[in-house]
Amino acid sequence: MTTPANPSTSCEFTQPERSHLRIGFLPLTDCAPLITAVMMNFDQRHGLTLELCKQASWAAIRDKLLSGELDAAQTLYGLVYGVQLGLGGPQSDMAILMTLNRNGQAITVSNQIADAFGKNKSLKSVFADLGRKPVFAQTFPTGTHAMWLNYWLAEQGIDPLNDIESVVIPPPLMAEALAQGELDGFCAGEPWHAVAQNKNCGRIIVSSSQIWPNHPEKALACRREFSALYPNTAQALIRTILEACRWLENPVNKATASTWLARPEFLNISQELIASQLSGEIKNESNSALSAVLPIRFFDEQGMNYPLASDGLWFLEQFHRWGLLESSDNWKQIADKVCQTEHYSQAAQSLGL
Repeated sequence: MTTPANPSTSCEFTQPERSHLRIGFLPLTDCAPLITAVMMNFDQRHGLTLELCKQASWAAIRDKLLSGELDAAQTLYGLVYGVQLGLGGPQSDMAILMTLNRNGQAITVSNQIADAFGKNKSLKSVFADLGRKPVFAQTFPTGTHAMWLNYWLAEQGIDPLNDIESVVIPPPLMAEALAQGELDGFCAGEPWHAVAQNKNCGRIIVSSSQIWPNHPEKALACRREFSALYPNTAQALIRTILEACRWLENPVNKATASTWLARPEFLNISQELIASQLSGEIKNESNSALSAVLPIRFFDEQGMNYPLASDGLWFLEQFHRWGLLESSDNWKQIADKVCQTEHYSQAAQSLGL
C-alpha cells in the first residue's frame, strides 16, 4: 500500500467522544473514500474504528440513519435535503459533514434508443416511435439521479412528470433490468453504466458532468443530533475521510483502490470496470472517450469537499421545480443549517488544508 502524505497520529487531535462508528454505504464507485479509510487505517490514526455497513438501497440508508442503526453514511445530496424537509418520508434534522465526490454519474439508455437518438432524431420523436411511455429508473425520489434525469429530459423537450414512467430501483439491479427489457434507461452512479455497456444492453447517452460540471454528488451525512452530541467524533470522521479523499486523487492509488472495491463484500464486480471509471476513462459504444466528460473527483486543494450551502440550494430549487416542495421560504436558512461548515473547517484546518 502507498504511504499517505502528511501522516498524523490521533494524539495530535482532540479525542473523539465515541470510537466505534457504523457507516453505511452503497456498492458504487464513489464509496471509495469509505473503503480507503478502512483499508489504509486512516480511521485508527484519528481514534476511530469504522464498521462499514453495506446497504441494499438509499431508502435503507435513510431509515437506518433515522433509527440510529447507522451513525453516518455515504448519501445522495438530495436525499439529505429530502429528509430534512420530510419529503416522501419521516422528517429529521440532518447534517452534511462534507462532500465526498463530484461528477461520476450518467444516464444510460437501451441500444434501440441510443441508435435512434444517434441519427439526430429528437428524443421526443424517439420516444413517440416506441408507442408507449418509456420506463426510466432512478435511485431515490429526491436524490441526485432523479434530479439529473428530470433536468436532462426537460432539456430535451420531455416532461419527466408525464411523458415517462419513472421507477425507483437500487443501482446494482439497473443493468440487469435494462438487459431484460424492463427499462428503457436509467440514471445512477458508476460502475453500473460500465456494467450495462459491458453486457451490451445499453449505452451512456450523457454524463452528469455534462449537465452540471463538477456537481456535488455524494455527501458524508448524519443526523444533526449526532454531530451536536459528538462534535469531536464528527470532526475525527471528517479528518479520516478527507485523508482518504486526498489519497485517492493519486492515479496509482486509484488503481489500488479498484482492487479493494472489486471484492465481494464491496462491489463484487470486475476490477477492470471499476478502474476505468476511477481513472476517468468513460467509454461509449465506439470505445472512444465521451466528449466533455469530467472525471470523478474526490479531492483538490481548493476545498471541493467543503459542504457548500449553495449546492444545497440547487436541489431545493429542483424540488420546487418538480412539485416536491411547495414553498420557497427559508431555503438559505435550511441549507445553512444542514451544511456543517464549522465542523468541516476545523477538521480541514487541523490537517493543514
